[in-house]
Amino acid sequence: MRAAKLEAMAAPSPAILVLEDGTVFHGQSVGAPGERAFELVFNTALTGYQEILTDPSYRGQGVLMTYPQIGNYGVCLEDEESSRCWADALLMRQMSPIASNWRADMTLGEYLLQKNVLAMEGLDTRALTLKLREQGALRAVLSTTCFDEKLLQEKAQSHPSLEGKDLTGDVTCQEPYLWTEALADEPVSTEKTLSVVCMDFGIKRNILRCLVSAGFKLTVVPGNTSADDILSMNPDGVFLSNGPGDPSAVTGAHENVRKLADASVPIFGICLGHQIIAHVFGAKTFKMRFGHHGANHPVIEDSTGKIDIASHNHGFAVNPGSLSGTGLEMTHLNGNDGTIAGMKHEEKPIFSVQYHPEAAPGPHDSFHLFARFRAMMEEAEAKKKVFHGT
Repeated sequence: MRAAKLEAMAAPSPAILVLEDGTVFHGQSVGAPGERAFELVFNTALTGYQEILTDPSYRGQGVLMTYPQIGNYGVCLEDEESSRCWADALLMRQMSPIASNWRADMTLGEYLLQKNVLAMEGLDTRALTLKLREQGALRAVLSTTCFDEKLLQEKAQSHPSLEGKDLTGDVTCQEPYLWTEALADEPVSTEKTLSVVCMDFGIKRNILRCLVSAGFKLTVVPGNTSADDILSMNPDGVFLSNGPGDPSAVTGAHENVRKLADASVPIFGICLGHQIIAHVFGAKTFKMRFGHHGANHPVIEDSTGKIDIASHNHGFAVNPGSLSGTGLEMTHLNGNDGTIAGMKHEEKPIFSVQYHPEAAPGPHDSFHLFARFRAMMEEAEAKKKVFHGT
C-alpha cells in the first residue's frame, strides 16, 4: 500500500483551472477527481484549512490559500466545524505529503480524497491572488477530466453568481437538536443557565461550544423555523448564525427575525445573521469585490478604539449609507477597508458582528462578545421584571 502511495505521489495526475475571463492555470490534482464550477475566493490564513473546508459559509465557493504550503500538520477529525466539507475546491501552491502533528488522524491529501473534495497544487497562487484582488471574486472551473480551455471558460461563464442566491437550505440542520459540548480549554460559566435558540443558517460547531461555555442551554433549529415556534420555546435569547449566499435572498428569515425583534427577544447575529438583521430594519447589503476571508483582520470598536484581531469569512457587507432611519448604528469597523464590522439597535436588545468571534481558525480576541450577549440578556430580563413589577 505504501508503494502505491509513493507511486501516486511521484506521478500526480494533471489538473486545470480556468477562470471566466479565460485565464488558465495548470497544476496537479491532489484531491478527488472530477470537475466543479464555483466562485473563487482567496483566504489569507496560515493554518485552519480543515476548519475552512468544513465551514458551511463556503458553500458554492472554491478557496485559494495564499500561504505557500498547506497541510503540514495533517487533519484531526475533532477539528471539523461541521459534518462534511462544503468548499467546492481547495487550491494551493504546495500541499505537504506528510502530517507533522501527534494529533493527526490522516494527511490532508487522504482527507481530500475521503471527503471527495477537488484540490490542486502547483499553480502560481501569488499571481492568482493579485488577480482576484484587482478584478474581484471570479467564477471558475477546476477539472481533472476535461482540458478544453474554451469549453471550461464557457462553463465558468454560465455558472450562476452567488448574488440573489439563498443557499441556507443546503447547509441548515433538518431537525431541532440540543448541543451541550463546551470549549475544551475554557471554563464554563457558573452563573444561571440561560436558554438560547440558535437559528442555523450554516452554523459552525465552535460557535456552539462558545455559547455553552458562556452559560447557555442551546437548542439549534433549522434556519426556516417560524418565529412563533421559536417564541413557543420561551428562549432568553436568539442567536443568528453564519451562512452562505446572498443575505438579501434569505427573505423567510427576514420575516421571522422581524417578528422576534418585535417581541423584544434579545438577539445576537454574526456574519449572515448580522446581514439579516440589517435587512430586517431596512438597511441594505452589497456584494464585496473580493470579500474578507482570513484569520487576521483588525476590527476596531468605535466607542473605545480597542482593536481585536478576528477571523473573517464573508463576501457581502452592510451598506453604511443605508443605516439612516433604521434604528441601527455602527459599533465596529474593519481596520483594513473601513467596512461595517458590527452594529447594535438603538432601542432593542439586538447586536451583531460581521466576523467570527468563535475563531476556529483564528485568534480568541473576540470571545468576550459571547459574555456581552449574556449581559444583554440579563439586562433585558431585569427590565422586564421592573416593567411587570416583580
